[in-house]
Amino acid sequence: MVFIDKFNEEIRYKEYITLEEKEILIKKYNKSVDKLIDIHNEEYFKEKRKEVTILDNINGYPLDDYQSKVVLSNEKATLVVAGAGSGKSLTIIGKIVYLVNYCHIDPDDILCISFTNDATINLKNNIAKNYNFKINIYTFHKLALEILKQNNVSFVIAPDNFLEETIDNFFNNIIPYNEKYMNSLKIILGKDYKDKDISSLKRLIITFISLFKSNNYDISYFKEILKKIKLTINYKDYRINKNILLLIINIYLLYEGELHKEDAIDFNDMINKSLDCLKSKGLKKKWKYVIVDEYQDTSITKFNLIKEIIHLTGARFLAVGDDFQSIYRFTGCTLHLFLNFTKLLPYAKIFQIVNTYRNPQELINVAGKFIMKNKAQQKKNLVSHKHLDYPVKIYFSDNRVKALKSLLMMIKKNKVKEVMVLGRNNKDIKRYIDKEFKVDNDIYTYNDFNFRYLTMHKSKGLESEVVILINIEDSLIGMPTQIKQEKLLKYVNKQKEYYKYEEERRLFYVALTRTKTITYIISPLSKQSIFVKEILKDKKYVEQIKM
Repeated sequence: MVFIDKFNEEIRYKEYITLEEKEILIKKYNKSVDKLIDIHNEEYFKEKRKEVTILDNINGYPLDDYQSKVVLSNEKATLVVAGAGSGKSLTIIGKIVYLVNYCHIDPDDILCISFTNDATINLKNNIAKNYNFKINIYTFHKLALEILKQNNVSFVIAPDNFLEETIDNFFNNIIPYNEKYMNSLKIILGKDYKDKDISSLKRLIITFISLFKSNNYDISYFKEILKKIKLTINYKDYRINKNILLLIINIYLLYEGELHKEDAIDFNDMINKSLDCLKSKGLKKKWKYVIVDEYQDTSITKFNLIKEIIHLTGARFLAVGDDFQSIYRFTGCTLHLFLNFTKLLPYAKIFQIVNTYRNPQELINVAGKFIMKNKAQQKKNLVSHKHLDYPVKIYFSDNRVKALKSLLMMIKKNKVKEVMVLGRNNKDIKRYIDKEFKVDNDIYTYNDFNFRYLTMHKSKGLESEVVILINIEDSLIGMPTQIKQEKLLKYVNKQKEYYKYEEERRLFYVALTRTKTITYIISPLSKQSIFVKEILKDKKYVEQIKM
């Protein structure tokens, strides 16, 4: 066919064909060239992988074919869907090393963003330690501060607990002397309210205002919320929520007034004001590549910040993350940005990294089946070369302290050196230890055997030889938590839950997959979690142990 010959002639000397170029070629020739372009790109990857030998040793490890494709591709926008333990950090380092050492991109022309300070330090240190260049790696907030400083915006950073202090001040020094507010408080909590009721209300207000600012809502949105709650809930609930909203509005105004008085900004202001700066004043720094780690934990405002940078610089964009591990919905993060990546960005392509190097295959099977009960998750077929019979062991006992002691001594006997104990909440560990345990920050010692205690949220990105999960119980603050989301919060949280316990399921998945070998779950016999009951059905990989 003549058009195929012409097409083959045109691409003969091309290397990688991007989606943007692919669309042009398809329009120029015929839809049937689509597969030929894919074949061409596959051949390019194979040949290029042989040529680019630096990928044989990235921090002491060779990149596999899936990781290498990410490194060698050159799309306008790329989403890398990386499973737990699949080496996403290694892939990011590989991409940076390839761009600098092979493509001769100046390290200063690469903008790399990660979710936490620890993650940025680890990435930075890994690159500086093994390669002859340094790269600036930011959190979103540090990047926002950099943009504000470049535009000579004067400010001071508000203390972390400034909102909490403002709320305490309002409850202690304003409400008791204002009849209107006192009446609101009685309508919300009842006449015989207790301190714990006040604490719950304060937590709700903190979360509401944080989400309100995280999504960059205007103050006029309060009126919309009032209209919405009037239409969607019964009179009694409307009366309660109307009065909660009354307190929230006044605390919000007080908080914003205090920030303005001190010429201060909080973490949400950093993102919002830096975005305003970019739109009004542009950007002095012209990055060529933008790389974002933990992309599943991105909020709308952070996404808009990235999008504006890409718009101003023409930079290529690489996002890396795992929708299975999206666990920060309560801070304004929305999985919509991950699941709709190709709709939100032009010429965007998705790559998957399917080989995992941490977990045994049998554990991946249990965790994968468990997480896919959520409706809004991308299906993954993760593969591991490691195998282990019964990598999930459920340890049944109604005596928490005795169970943990017994388990630790059994693990010590097996000559395991590294153990991480994970709970749903900060204080969970207190119910599992007694005076025989020594404590030094997050390191606990029992009978000369050490372990580290963390919440499941803080464990994300970490791994351990063995993991023990505690507080996996059917209770209000157990796993899954049965604390209901207040109805008001749905008006300031742009991510909806499509399935009951959707985020708790992802959090449990994170906890299950921190192990290199076995995950032990301490469970009561009497109040078994619905999550325990569910994975117990997988008798092929899950073992029961009773004291």
